[in-house]
Amino acid sequence: MGSFRSSLFVALLALVFGFIGAGVWQYTLGHQQTREYLLANPEILPDLANSYDRKQARERLADIEGEVLSPFPGAVLGNPDGAVTLVEFTDYGCTYCRMSREHVAALVAANPDLKVVIREWPIFDGSERAARMALAAAKQGKFTEFHDAMFRLGPPDDESVARAAAAAGLDVTQAEAVAASQEVDFEIAKNLGLARQLAFTGTPSWVVGDQVLQGAVGQEALAEAIAEARGS
Repeated sequence: MGSFRSSLFVALLALVFGFIGAGVWQYTLGHQQTREYLLANPEILPDLANSYDRKQARERLADIEGEVLSPFPGAVLGNPDGAVTLVEFTDYGCTYCRMSREHVAALVAANPDLKVVIREWPIFDGSERAARMALAAAKQGKFTEFHDAMFRLGPPDDESVARAAAAAGLDVTQAEAVAASQEVDFEIAKNLGLARQLAFTGTPSWVVGDQVLQGAVGQEALAEAIAEARGS
């Protein structure tokens, strides 16, 4: 991560200083003034880096936004017809995802127009079975019940998945068939591909409006992103 940031700073400096071909700096008076300003105010470099990161994330999202926003049937929290969509890439074995669950619940309660699309991205040991059963629960219209129970009863293993399925009231025979289906295979593979295209490095990760966020960023940051996406 450190080397990436260093490379990013070099790219930004090259941009603002007017770096042009063959390693030769071409300065105008304006470029010289920019250089002097940056040297006198190096604290703005993190802001430049963050702005660059966000621009790059928006560009990556633009090519796949439709796929990211379109949920697996039933794998939605909140208002399925909501005007504002928050996408969460999550894993039932992820402690930070479990912590974020109460933040998402509070945001759903505070925003009746919020649709939360859950993208199952099982990257921890033992998580894939839970993810598959969650998608099977979505097919039975019981995604929220299983999702909440799984985080409450986890970490994921065969016993906790079975208990969460029972707590959600699933038809287990039907759920097992769906969990093993090609449709679910495709969904999990697709979510992995989308996460890679968005340059996510772990869970939870988020998409809302044109913003791409990583980590347990907290309820306040998510609320601000939702408000921005709504245009308020």
